Amino acid sequence: MAAPPGGSTGDPLSISFPTTPAGGWLAEARHLLVDLDGTLVRQQEAIAGAAELLAHFDGRYAIVSNNSTHTAQGLAQRLRRLGLRVPASRIVLAGELAVRQLVQQHPGARVLLVGSPALQRFAEARGLRLVRADAEFVLLALDMRFSHARLASAANELRRGARLLATNADATHPGPEGRVVPETGALLAALVAASGVQPWRVVGKPAPLLFEEGLRRLGAEPRRTVVIGDNPLTDAAGAAALGMPCLLVGHAPGAVAASVAGLLAPEAGAPQYRLSESTSKVWRSVRTEVS
Repeated sequence: MAAPPGGSTGDPLSISFPTTPAGGWLAEARHLLVDLDGTLVRQQEAIAGAAELLAHFDGRYAIVSNNSTHTAQGLAQRLRRLGLRVPASRIVLAGELAVRQLVQQHPGARVLLVGSPALQRFAEARGLRLVRADAEFVLLALDMRFSHARLASAANELRRGARLLATNADATHPGPEGRVVPETGALLAALVAASGVQPWRVVGKPAPLLFEEGLRRLGAEPRRTVVIGDNPLTDAAGAAALGMPCLLVGHAPGAVAASVAGLLAPEAGAPQYRLSESTSKVWRSVRTEVS
């Protein structure tokens, strides 16, 4: 495979791609790392071309998603209902990885988990010590039941000295009919404002952990793997940091096609783009490193 497109130009979020046809990158790719929301699905509907793309790369792809609501097993069942047959072992989720990271690196730590019932059950099954007070860590994920009381509880734990671990910093993800769905990043903004405490760590993209885990599960090399996503701040920036080509779909700057269906068209190209300095400053205000 040719050298990956894109790279740093001084600003880590300034990424450009040459005008290589998207079909050319896919033809040379041995593996794919594919985003979920906005790339393969929008809420309760599969996006055009998703099933065909996954079938074409059957056994050679992994989904890497900042999703923190579901478990891989539950998400695999949901995707099956949408016509996408994806093994749970090929689904890498920010919520699950955040739990695993705490269990492995801080065994026995007291954790206040703000998240979905599914993630709560997953955490308990993995041996995470969940508490309501005197926490050493606050783990923030997407919580559909987020309330003033939960915000106050988490904010006061942080002010008392707990460290804040967020699954991801996305403010929204795409919903049907052009709507947006508030994400963990929106909750994170409220928690930071209330507590005055910045996140100690953010697990999800563009940090490398999800990409690296996807590569590990596939036994893949970055230079022979193409990332497909819809977000230049997470998918493209994260791919570039690891030297992987990225094809964007949707309506973001640099998108090569309106949907993944367009990636299979030979005329799909990859225009150059550059993230604005204002967008870069917003993203740099959130720490995204992982150990």
